[in-house]
Formats: sequence, C-alpha cells, structure tokens
Amino acid sequence: MTIERARNHLKSFDMAERILEFDTSSATVELAAQAAGVIPARIAKSLSFMTPEGPVLVVTSGDRKIDNPKFKAQFHTKAKMLGHDEVEALIGHGVGGVCPFGVEPGVRTFLDTSLRRFDTVFPACGSSNSAIELTCEELEQVAENCQGWVDVCK
Repeated sequence: MTIERARNHLKSFDMAERILEFDTSSATVELAAQAAGVIPARIAKSLSFMTPEGPVLVVTSGDRKIDNPKFKAQFHTKAKMLGHDEVEALIGHGVGGVCPFGVEPGVRTFLDTSLRRFDTVFPACGSSNSAIELTCEELEQVAENCQGWVDVCK
C-alpha cells in the first residue's frame, strides 16, 4: 500500500504517528473535509502534472483551481494533468491518496500560496482514507523534493 511509502517518509521527520486513518473515504476534497472535520479549503490537495522536466506535484488549497496562464508562466508549459492510469506509476500514489510523501524519485513538489491562509492544512498520506495535519512550515519541510512556494491558482 502506498500509505506505507508515506509513513516511511514521515518517520524520518518523527511525524508518522500523526497520520490520521479514517473509517470513511477521504478520496475527494469534500470527503476528506468531512472525515477530518474541517472546511474543504483546509484540505491540501496534491495535483499531478507533466512538464518538460518530468512529473510535478502542485499542492494547493481544496477550494482553489489551477489558473492556466499562471501555470504556464511558472512551468513554461500548458497545465496537463496526468491521466488516471499514469498517476500511480509516475508519482507513486494512486488517485485519491496522492500526496507529497514517499513519491517516486525525480518528482518535484511545489506548494501553492493559497495554503498559507491557514494555520494547519490536511494533505493525504498515500491512501484514500488518510491525512495528516501539518502547519505550512511543516509541510514545506516534509514534502519530498519541495521546490518552494508558487502562485498558480485562481
């Protein structure tokens, strides 16, 4: 299971014990918000894209959408999300559990500034029923191959 990949990555930061596993699905922003008992905007959704330099994750607030012109200005390519069948092979986690922990080598992670509105956010942890509550500073610290903050959302 890919939750084990996330758990192993978070162990190196002494954060694995903070993983929340829910009895219900957290595979969508709405379901994750219900499971965690927070507003959807506090869910840190991980979106996977292909760029000329390879696959990237953009972790953004659950209430935001990618702004295509901003994305193109940042990554010098059109925003093209990975297909459902490509995500697990290229990122290391299946749709519904994609997260920036325990990803495939070479995957770069970017954090969208929309997350900074909140004291804590809830990214998934590799499965469709998991999350972890992190401050933005902690997320930046533990997100694998984190390239920093970007502004690519509407």
